[in-house]
Amino acid sequence: MPDAALRPAPLGLAFVGCFTTERRRARGQGIDVYRTGASLEGWTHLGRVDGLTNPSFLVTDPARAVVYTVQGDGEAASAFAAEADGSLRTLGSAATGGTNSVHQSLDPSGRFLIVANYASGSVALLPVRADGGLEPASHVLPLPGDPGPHRSEQACAHPHHVVVSPGGSHVLVPDKGLDRVFVLRLDGDRLALVSETVMRPGAGPRHIGFHPGRPLAFLVNELDSSVATCRWNEATGTLVPLHLVPTLPPDFFGASTAAAIVVTPCGRFVYTSNRGQDGIARFRLKDAAERLDPTGWTPSGGRDPRFMTLAPDGKHLLVANEQGDSLAEFTIDPDTGDLSRTGARPSLSPCTIAFL
Repeated sequence: MPDAALRPAPLGLAFVGCFTTERRRARGQGIDVYRTGASLEGWTHLGRVDGLTNPSFLVTDPARAVVYTVQGDGEAASAFAAEADGSLRTLGSAATGGTNSVHQSLDPSGRFLIVANYASGSVALLPVRADGGLEPASHVLPLPGDPGPHRSEQACAHPHHVVVSPGGSHVLVPDKGLDRVFVLRLDGDRLALVSETVMRPGAGPRHIGFHPGRPLAFLVNELDSSVATCRWNEATGTLVPLHLVPTLPPDFFGASTAAAIVVTPCGRFVYTSNRGQDGIARFRLKDAAERLDPTGWTPSGGRDPRFMTLAPDGKHLLVANEQGDSLAEFTIDPDTGDLSRTGARPSLSPCTIAFL
């Protein structure tokens, strides 16, 4: 992939993927395309790509101006070329080598799309063509291990996230079904297992985010609603858990599962979302510490905040409330990390947001 300094200027586009099927209790119609504005309420709806089944996660390639999506509950990934006017031109779809593909990342070279196949318990490599289109999976790596104790959610391996390490030499895969985080590397045109980190039984590792300047990673566990601070070693490809803290308020006693995690560019603040409690947990990392301290909870602005991301300016947190049919925007206080809701807009069954 080209050096960041050589990449094209941003197109100022936002893409919102929405669940579409009855199985997902969904009302969405595909991928909505927006021209971004100074705030969420200033976004302009440009159009929609419909006819898609559960475009459950989106990633973009700024170098090629391509948008990639996987099909929740399906067996394919799709690529679209983004034009400056916001239209998406299909580059076709390709088989992921598994079922219910839930997350994907481009490898640093841009040669492969790396896909987590949640239902079939595997991670796949899909070759990327010169135009950004995809070829069917060329290698599929099943993830080994004993399932966790949760009878319905941990029947087998369930990889839920694919994240390239800060140095670009490894791929981390939290596995909700096996209570593990797998560390992989690209070995030519194949994936190889480097190490694995075992978490608490029944934790259900879901998503992971890295500190921007320190060898730390923050892992949100879906099933027991916790977040673990871990030490990361880029040279050896190993992850060591250091500290665990709950994502739920101490006075909440209802059913809830943790979902998304976001780390601010300064590295001082971490946010996780709670589906059920329907709030955003705020944490602070002190300068010399290797642990997160809870600093409060903010209502997410709707039901089931499945996904969160930073706006391109890095100063606002955007939340997709899947069952609340809304997107919410929060300003991040640069001194305290506190969140102030500054915008909202309707969106049917939103589950992912990406930018170009």
